Amino acid sequence: VLSLCCEACKKVIFRVPSDLEADTLVGRVDLKECLPSAEFISSTDGNFKILEDGSVYTTSTISLSAERKTFTILLNDIQEHVQKKIHVSLVKEEKKTEKTRHTRDTVLKRTKRRWGPIPSVMIENSLGPFPLQIQQVQSDTAQNYTIYYSASGPGIDQDPKGLFYIERETGNIFATRAVDREQYPSFQIICFATTPDGYSPEVPLVHTIRIEDDNDNAPYFTQDLFEFSVPENSKPGIIVGKVTAEDRDEPYTLHTALKYRIVSQNPPIPPAFSLHGDTGVISVASPQLDREVESGYLLLIEARDMAGQPFGLCTTGTVTIRIEDTNDNAPSFRQTQYEVRVEENRVNVEILRISVVDLDEPRSPASGAVFEIIRGNDDRSFEITTDRNTNEGVLCVVKGLDYETAKQRVLVIAVNNEAPYMLAPHSQQVSQSTSSVTVHVIDVDEGPVFKPCLLRIDVKECEDIGTSIGRYVAEDPETGNSEGICYRIAPGQCNWISIDEKSGEVRTIRVLDRDVAEMRQGQCNITVLAIDRNGKTGTGTIQVVIQPGNKNYPRILKTDYIMCRDRKPICLTAQDGDASPYSAPFVYRITDRNLASSWKITRHNDNSVYLSPKGDIPFGTYEIPVSVTDNGGKVGETRVKVNYCDCMTPTECNGQTRVPREGNVTLGVWAILAMILGSLLLLLILITICGCCGTGVMHRHVTDDCANHNLIISNTEAPGEEVMDHNIIPLQTTTDQGGYGIKTGDQQTFESVKGRGHTLESVKGGGHQTLGSVKEGGGQTMMDTCRYSYSEWHNFTHPRLGEKVHLCRQDEEQKHSEDYLLSYHYEGKGSLAGSVGCCSDQHEEEALDFLDQLEPKFRTLAEACVKR
Repeated sequence: VLSLCCEACKKVIFRVPSDLEADTLVGRVDLKECLPSAEFISSTDGNFKILEDGSVYTTSTISLSAERKTFTILLNDIQEHVQKKIHVSLVKEEKKTEKTRHTRDTVLKRTKRRWGPIPSVMIENSLGPFPLQIQQVQSDTAQNYTIYYSASGPGIDQDPKGLFYIERETGNIFATRAVDREQYPSFQIICFATTPDGYSPEVPLVHTIRIEDDNDNAPYFTQDLFEFSVPENSKPGIIVGKVTAEDRDEPYTLHTALKYRIVSQNPPIPPAFSLHGDTGVISVASPQLDREVESGYLLLIEARDMAGQPFGLCTTGTVTIRIEDTNDNAPSFRQTQYEVRVEENRVNVEILRISVVDLDEPRSPASGAVFEIIRGNDDRSFEITTDRNTNEGVLCVVKGLDYETAKQRVLVIAVNNEAPYMLAPHSQQVSQSTSSVTVHVIDVDEGPVFKPCLLRIDVKECEDIGTSIGRYVAEDPETGNSEGICYRIAPGQCNWISIDEKSGEVRTIRVLDRDVAEMRQGQCNITVLAIDRNGKTGTGTIQVVIQPGNKNYPRILKTDYIMCRDRKPICLTAQDGDASPYSAPFVYRITDRNLASSWKITRHNDNSVYLSPKGDIPFGTYEIPVSVTDNGGKVGETRVKVNYCDCMTPTECNGQTRVPREGNVTLGVWAILAMILGSLLLLLILITICGCCGTGVMHRHVTDDCANHNLIISNTEAPGEEVMDHNIIPLQTTTDQGGYGIKTGDQQTFESVKGRGHTLESVKGGGHQTLGSVKEGGGQTMMDTCRYSYSEWHNFTHPRLGEKVHLCRQDEEQKHSEDYLLSYHYEGKGSLAGSVGCCSDQHEEEALDFLDQLEPKFRTLAEACVKR
């Protein structure tokens, strides 16, 4: 097979025979120049494999049917995520002449019995002599041809370079120096057999050279010093720790089979620990580990290879084991009795320090002392604590002693440890250590003493000035009486009470009020001084507690209300500044007899009631006097103002009321002003109508053939806008036998008309009106007239504020026709609500159908038009 050299990562062309057997070397590619860090080498064609040195082999028998066959070698660097490709082309080789020295059929046959020897073995640290032959490789084709041998790989042309070489003619492999197995445990070299013209009749041979281990490394411990701890009094077999050693020689051989043993122990007697030879586990061997005897041990241990045989290599290590303390020693007092002296009335003074003995480890919970007074301190006048620095008990007086009461005190003190006591093996339970302390009280000339030191005096609120509220006296501790003692209140106190200097009687000098700022929660503390003949002073405290009194009148918080036509009850709530029992529950009552007959009060709870009318009452403003009585009997009266208004919600009232029939109900200012303005507006309308009627007589003959005659009634309370329309002409009045009508150009007013039998009647029961017509002489049709009263029309339109009613003439050409358009709409809503079309015969049915959709009262007016 001919191998052509080419640059890396470019096309490579191999000229090969048309038939290739399996495991045939096709050629060699330089992979390092393409991607030196290639970690994964593969081929896109499964019929070829690529070795690490770039050799390309066939994996099965291949026949080149075409002149060229191509595939790609893939080089991948997984860590750097780099991939390179080398394209390989196989070109069919031309047949050689008979004179060719070598025929392919002969060369490509594989006879490899001597070409694949067993792996070579070289002893580590061999002494030579060097060069030392370790193996020979030969090719069977050397019997017929001249074969040259070569090799490459680690130890030859790779690090460590020059360690091995192969003779070119013989194939002998030699080592040039000794090898360390721990550094290079084996080598894999590739051997080649080629003819002088460069042809390779043999597949490259991968040959392994294994370095046989020599026991040249002694074991070593993984730590320079092993440190463990174990509690004292531990039972035998308790594991203390584990030591570990390693050996660099070949694993799973005698060179790395280690054995452990304890070489020495300090202190040596008795042996306290044992060491497992195979695992290196240290455990307790003695049941008498006592920290108070030995606080620690030092072990020298050995690790030896060759399974502990004497000729094995060994090393030693150090282990320290600390014995942890347990509370197996109870504390005890150095002295069992103490005597001390202390002056009476001394407070927070140290009187004695008590020391203890404890064999456990200092400054640990096992030796920390905890003192307790177990007898003689019922009044808690003494306290004992522990000084952490010295572990002593500090006895102090925290409450003054009284010589007159007890001249000496005997205390019994016990001591324990912070940690619970643990009984050591083979030992007996010990009793708690105690010590007695006798305290002698020294008599001292004392000042007066108040008994009690705090006197509480309860006083009713608003008590009269000068009222005696109690007596507070002191005694001389030596004599036991109050002779020669005077009293006074210390300066800077609240100026509420006084005390008599001789008798100690306490009196009020101001009216006591629990609501003032000086009182905290209705009480005040006052310091009193007692002075004897020798000038000795004693102090006491009077706590004045003011009991609540009935000093405030109950009153209703809110007095102005608005009640609408639904007459929803009003909730009245009273408040009293006093505390219980002088506040709630309250009793409400209407004091005015006239109003009490029309209004009633219903209880809601202790503080509130409901106010509501008993029956129908006129709209208006009512001032109702309501008395409220608290639980202490004090009565407060409040006038509640109720505005009974014709409204749905209180916000709609706007101060408008109706005058009630009762003499004590008055109209508001806005109501009176509204009445005056209404009267003036009515007078102005009457004057305007009279003026229009006079003008109508003067213009009687004005033509009435306008395009539309409309009657518009706008029932709004706001003043109307001024209309400037050229279609509006002066009024024209026509009369016939007592009736009259008013025309204004394109608009026609709808007025009350008196005629013979032609009326617009309003039947209150059924709401029915009829529309008649008045004919003038000569058969001339006059304007249809209707008769109705202003009050009836007002009652009809009053609930419909914002509506408009139009009576329109439909046909402009037929002025006297009886066809009318009657329509209405709600101006407030701004949308057309409905209309009645032309009232002629052909549209009568449509109009009648629409009438069913109208309101009843307005439908009656529309029916009159349709029927006419």
